[in-house]
Amino acid sequence: MRVMVIVKATEDSEKGLMPSTEMFAAMGKFNEELVNAGVMLTGDGLKPSSHGKRIAFDGPSRTVIDGPFAETRELVAGFWIWEVKDMAEAIEWAKRCPNPMPGPSDLEIRPFYEASDFGEEFTQELRAQEDALRDKLENR
Repeated sequence: MRVMVIVKATEDSEKGLMPSTEMFAAMGKFNEELVNAGVMLTGDGLKPSSHGKRIAFDGPSRTVIDGPFAETRELVAGFWIWEVKDMAEAIEWAKRCPNPMPGPSDLEIRPFYEASDFGEEFTQELRAQEDALRDKLENR
């Protein structure tokens, strides 16, 4: 099962405050453990929302909204994509993570949809198309 582990933003991350040398080292060690265990597929930190844009959709209309965005605790500061056997394994790994921010912070774990989750609407033709796209991505 693939999951996205979302590092929630904090006031410090939204201010662009960089982690300490100790935090970089601790997170590097944790990431190395994830990679060595075959769990981590990718991951990265994100710049504050002041560097971002949102695209608002309303029918055919598109509106670009400049950051920063409100509700800091609802923003994403970083992420991992993990391959785990189940949610319990993801939780165990997440509990081992160094606190990703100075002070209180949150991780959110969200499973990816699997083809079987979509039912009959996701036809064999659509599955083949999706598989072909995944193959292209993996072979870049």
